[in-house]
Amino acid sequence: MYTTRLYIASLLALCLACSGPSQKQNTPEQAATKTIAAKSVNLVPATAEEILHAIKNANTNVVLVNAWATFCIPCREEFPDMMRLYDTYKDRGLKLVLVSGDFEDQAPKARQFLAKQGVDFVSYIKKGKDMAFINGLDPRWSGALPATWVYDAKGQVHHFWEGKATYEMFEQKVLDVLNNTANPPSRDPS
Repeated sequence: MYTTRLYIASLLALCLACSGPSQKQNTPEQAATKTIAAKSVNLVPATAEEILHAIKNANTNVVLVNAWATFCIPCREEFPDMMRLYDTYKDRGLKLVLVSGDFEDQAPKARQFLAKQGVDFVSYIKKGKDMAFINGLDPRWSGALPATWVYDAKGQVHHFWEGKATYEMFEQKVLDVLNNTANPPSRDPS
């Protein structure tokens, strides 16, 4: 049932992406620069268990986790708002964990997208079977993209939603956790 929903959602997103406006052709120099930047993006294949381990060991006040994919138009549309939120709140203890739902053979395209968005921290691409990954990350998750979770310093989920969010929604959910963090973790001065 979940696999069918994920397949249909993925197919719909792919169809919408294919019907969108065509992109301008890059010069060879622009293409080379994008390729170099994309190769420098650290995109790590990870299972749901590995991602949950990274969340629980983040040593920060709040972790915003976003599952996205290059073929997902709403994912791409909300990305600038997530990055702006991260830039605004990272000094207050916000960590952003990005999880690409693209297939591993699409990693170069995902890296290129992340580079274009200015992502300069470790990000993940799902590893393993879809249903095992979805259920392993959160059994409430239908597999729809984008999907977002907000965790506290102890690795407990406070908020979860599927679908595109605005900057204001991201900020509200993150501040809810940040403002209610009773015992923030010690900060490493390095």
